[in-house]
Amino acid sequence: MEELKKRKLEEHGNGEFSSKEQLRLLLEPLAKPQLVDLLAKLGSQYPSIEEEIKSIASADPVHRKLFVRGLAWNTTSETLCAAFQEHGEIEEGAVINDKTTGKSRGYGFITYKNMESTQQALRAPSKLIDGRLAVCNLACEGLSGTSGAPDLALRKLYIGSLSPEVTSKILLNYFERHGEIEEGSVAYDKDTNEPRGFGFVTYKTAEAAKKAIDDPEKTLGGRNIIVKYADSHKAKAAQQPFPAGVIPMAPLPMATGYVQPGQGHVGAGPSVGYTYPRAVPPYPTSSYPSAPTAPSPYPTQGQVPYPPVSAKKDQLVFPPAQPVGMNNYPYYYPKQ
Repeated sequence: MEELKKRKLEEHGNGEFSSKEQLRLLLEPLAKPQLVDLLAKLGSQYPSIEEEIKSIASADPVHRKLFVRGLAWNTTSETLCAAFQEHGEIEEGAVINDKTTGKSRGYGFITYKNMESTQQALRAPSKLIDGRLAVCNLACEGLSGTSGAPDLALRKLYIGSLSPEVTSKILLNYFERHGEIEEGSVAYDKDTNEPRGFGFVTYKTAEAAKKAIDDPEKTLGGRNIIVKYADSHKAKAAQQPFPAGVIPMAPLPMATGYVQPGQGHVGAGPSVGYTYPRAVPPYPTSSYPSAPTAPSPYPTQGQVPYPPVSAKKDQLVFPPAQPVGMNNYPYYYPKQ
């Protein structure tokens, strides 16, 4: 009896093992998007699977580590952590300094202990730290976050002729009237930390940036300031697309010669399936008078004249030029 129970348990265990291996064989050929959709569907239907997915994802630092850019040169690791600790407990945080000079490179990293804290920080990615508006995104995205969007040229503005008294906070408060700002600050010298007289403002929408440019009132800190797109060439190209229904085409290859009517084009490039017209319309040869020719003292046989005595054996003798065609000039060969 006990041996029978033992045998059933072994068979049951072998069946589970076989089923698990079968599932692996079915899942391995699937693409990543298919697996993501499958797990998301199962997680929404079964709470236990959802908790398991969250537990595994939270253990990976890729979901908890933030990249913070746009930091002031005097921002330290302590002030960086203090600005982000409102979202949750921080596991690690530091400003990256240059190895040679020891000065800040303008960016840093924050790693939370819980994934939920990271998600909360990403809901408000812009933070004013030491007078500059810093922006964060997942570290795994690098610089390809929101600022790497294709329409960045239509959202980022250059602000020039700034007064030395204008700080980043004053600059941001002035331009917030046109729309929500993603990031922006006054440019400072790395060595002296003195303002350089210009700055940048990046809006979240291209419409807000256009409003700032079109605003006739451009006075800040007692000066008339310059407001234009940070990359004027890209912005101009983005604002002037091709009209609807017009497709830009590459230039056709240049022909190496003219063709006769009804014949295909022969040139260096591949055949394009149609013919080119003649550059000059053909004129009847009768409209051009033939040049008078002197009588030859030598007898002729058909159209092949006998060469003079002084002519070399292989020398070609051409008749007077006549407009008898473009590509079919006759050649006269001396009689051998």
